[in-house]
Amino acid sequence: MKRTIVIALFGVALLGAVKYHLLTTIPVPGDGGFDYLSVDQANRRLYVSHGTQVDVLDADKGTIVGKIPDTRGVHGIAIASEFNRGFVSDGQTNDVTVFDLKTLAVVGHLPAGKKPDAIIYDPTTKRVIVNNGDSNSSTIISAADQKVTGTVDLGGGPEFASGDGKGKVFINLEDKSETVKIDPIALKLEERWPLKPCEEPSAMAMDTASRRIFIGCRNHMMAVLDADSGKVVTTMPIGDHVDAGDFEAATKLVFFSNGDGTVNIFHEDSPDHYSEVAKVTTERGAKTMAFDPKTRKIFLSVAEREGRTIKPGTFHVLVFGR
Repeated sequence: MKRTIVIALFGVALLGAVKYHLLTTIPVPGDGGFDYLSVDQANRRLYVSHGTQVDVLDADKGTIVGKIPDTRGVHGIAIASEFNRGFVSDGQTNDVTVFDLKTLAVVGHLPAGKKPDAIIYDPTTKRVIVNNGDSNSSTIISAADQKVTGTVDLGGGPEFASGDGKGKVFINLEDKSETVKIDPIALKLEERWPLKPCEEPSAMAMDTASRRIFIGCRNHMMAVLDADSGKVVTTMPIGDHVDAGDFEAATKLVFFSNGDGTVNIFHEDSPDHYSEVAKVTTERGAKTMAFDPKTRKIFLSVAEREGRTIKPGTFHVLVFGR
C-alpha cells in the first residue's frame, strides 16, 4: 500500500511538471498524403514523409532545407547516421530509396516486399527493418553496404517495430493483435505473443533498460509488454487512432500521438506501473510524431481535410515543446 501511495503521489507531481504547448507551425508546400516523421539527431534534420517526396527541415530553425524526390507512396524514413545513410520505404513502388544524409542525394534503390510501410534502423545489429504490410514480412537490409540480406515471414500484417539493444527486434502485427520477436541477423522469427486485451496494435516504443515494450492499440489503450516473458503487464487508456509512439529514457516518459488530435504522455513509475502526466491537444489527423531528445520537442505533420480529401495548401508541421 505504501509503495502504491508513493507511486501515485509521484505521478500527481509530474502531472504539473510535464506541460507541452504549441511553439510554432511550419507550413510545407505540396498536397500529397503523409505518414511518419523522423529526426536525424546528428545532422539536426527533420524528415517528413509527403506524398511522392520526403521534405527535409532544419530541426532547430524549422526551415525547409531540401527534399528527397521520387519516393512514391512514402511511409517512413530510417536514419543510420554512422553510415551516413537514410532509407525511405516507398509504398507504391515496393522498394526502399537510399540517400546520403549530408547531401540528400539518392544513391540507390533496394527491393522490398509488397507495400513497405514502417521502417526502422537497429544500431545494435546494424540492420534496417522494412515492414511490408501486404506481404506479411520484413525485409532486412545491411546498413553498412546497403544490401538486402533476406526476408523474415511474420504471419501477419506488420506495423511498427523496436529493437531491444541486444540484437532482437519486436514487431506489431496489426491484423493478428500480436507482437513477434525476430532475429534480424539470423533472419528468424523467435516468438509470437498475443496482446489481449489490446486490439490492432500500431505504434511501438521501448524502454530497453526495464525491458518493457509500449504498444499503442487502436482500441484506445497502451499495452505494456514484458519483453522477456511476452506478457501484458498493464494497460492505460489513450486517444483514438493511435499511429506513433516514442520513449524518452532520461525522464521515463512514454508518448503516443493519436488521429483524434491528442498526444498521451505517461510516466513509467516502475516497470509495471504508469501514470498519465499530460494529454496534449494537437490537431485532428495529426496521428504521427517524432520526438527530438536534444530539445525535447515533438513534431507532428497534418493537413486540413474536406471529407477524405486533403485541402490544398494546408499541409504543415506542428512543433510542441515544454
